[in-house]
Amino acid sequence: MKSKRKAILLLLISALFLSLWGCIPDRHTGDADRTVEERSGQSGGASAGQNAEVTEGTREYRGFLLDNVLHADSGDIHYNVYIPDSYDGSRPYALFFTLPGYQGLYFQGVGENVMTEDFGFTARDYYEDMIIVAPQLEDWGETSAVQTIDLVEYFLGNYNIDRSRVYGEGYSGEGETMSLVMGRRPELFTAYLQGSSQWDGGYEAVAESRTPVYLVIGENDEYYGSEPTREAYDNLYALYRRQGMSDEEIDRILVLDIKDRSYFERQGYSNQHGGGGALFSHDEDIMGWLFKKVKE
Repeated sequence: MKSKRKAILLLLISALFLSLWGCIPDRHTGDADRTVEERSGQSGGASAGQNAEVTEGTREYRGFLLDNVLHADSGDIHYNVYIPDSYDGSRPYALFFTLPGYQGLYFQGVGENVMTEDFGFTARDYYEDMIIVAPQLEDWGETSAVQTIDLVEYFLGNYNIDRSRVYGEGYSGEGETMSLVMGRRPELFTAYLQGSSQWDGGYEAVAESRTPVYLVIGENDEYYGSEPTREAYDNLYALYRRQGMSDEEIDRILVLDIKDRSYFERQGYSNQHGGGGALFSHDEDIMGWLFKKVKE
């Protein structure tokens, strides 16, 4: 009988604790305290065909709110997001999507992409007024490409975004995903940076939209080699020449940057594939090219 009374007492104490805990303000500070609607400056209204329901994350890492989930027709899309404290929806902000290598996919653990890659952090050096989205997808194929498009359209439809400054970047495996996205919907982006990867998508839509593309990889990348990247450049270049563009015009929107061994070794890396993930995000010539582009 005594143990039964003790169990009941413990249950009552637990219930009281939980009720009090629910009254305690959110321990996160800054922008994470606001709801999706407050941060967006809108009260819903995603793009046509989009499910605007979002389950917000509860953890933060260096300004990113981790493990938000967009419940879309294409499935649950996990993403981490950085929204500046200054954003209130009253004026348009730039938008940057950064997709990681294999180590940053969702099954590797929540937040592994932003914990292992710096693209989402060094991007802040170029624009203070920029929302940064770091999706954690399940693979680097068609499903992930569709989900990336869904997520881009969600942000375009629910946040006050400057459509002339929407940037995409994909490293390694998710560079393949982003190339598929570019093959389908290049007009969503102002410019695209692909690092240490290969192009799996189509080329015609990119050439038609003339969306600027920067392709960078180590000459002897251990995973891909540099030939697939050269081939992607050659295919896009040929399409632009068919359109009658001059070399000077093409150079403004298409860049092939093959880094030799010395680029990596002088910065302390012997591995060109992993070195690309570490170094390209800190290279001002590479990142500066991306964020200087503004859609006319």
